Amino acid sequence: MDSLFSLTGRVAVVSGAAQGMGRATAIALARHGADVVLVDRNKSGAEATAEQLREFGHKSMVTSVDVSNPEAVVELFRQVDADFGRVDFLGNIAGDGHLSKPEELTIADLQRVLQNLVVGRFAMCQEGGRRMLAQGRGSIMNIGSLASSTALGRSHIAYSMAMGAVIQMTRELSTDWSHRGVRVNCITPAQVVNPSLQSRMANDPTLEGRFLRGIPAGRLGQPKDIMGLAVLLASDASEWITGAIIPMDGGNMAMNAGGTPGHEKSVVQMFR
Repeated sequence: MDSLFSLTGRVAVVSGAAQGMGRATAIALARHGADVVLVDRNKSGAEATAEQLREFGHKSMVTSVDVSNPEAVVELFRQVDADFGRVDFLGNIAGDGHLSKPEELTIADLQRVLQNLVVGRFAMCQEGGRRMLAQGRGSIMNIGSLASSTALGRSHIAYSMAMGAVIQMTRELSTDWSHRGVRVNCITPAQVVNPSLQSRMANDPTLEGRFLRGIPAGRLGQPKDIMGLAVLLASDASEWITGAIIPMDGGNMAMNAGGTPGHEKSVVQMFR
């Protein structure tokens, strides 16, 4: 294996490890040599991920911590200290949104989303970051969303507000910590297929087509799309990348809102 991407001897903590991008991240890191702490409220799902990791021969630990609870996060990292003695990488992936029209969103639901996606992510960054700062090196990968930078509509206001905060949290932490050896970056995916999205598409047969009109690459994201980015950000190959907001979106952000991907022929005919 190219040593530039080797994670041998390193310890990664990955939240949301039971499925989707969390599971894909954990598998990619283990494949490149890391020991992995698998965090998810869905313990059976995290244990299924751990079963996949066993083929790589590295140590793993499964815990069902609710990462929206800062006290539980503190206890999680105490357990990591006891079992592994270090933290080199944090994949901050778990978190639930809530769909509601702005005029109908309750303050209680807004607070729950902010607690989950902002306070919980910060608690994970804080506890992981303290350990990385003490050892003089480490990397944090937050998962944000295109909703942090552009408005989605579709009743996403609570989620978008929270993800906007995740972007600024990433920038602030990077600015404060990078000179002390701790890098902090954020991945902003477009629509990545997961059980929740599959359910929404099943309920609305037009939804996938509407999404694809904004994705020049012509397909929805798959969990595996995060694997290379996770290994890059966890490894020495990215040692001068920090404070970056990295789209993983099939070209969505690059395309003007009025763009028409794949319609070049009709556009040419229009101007003849």
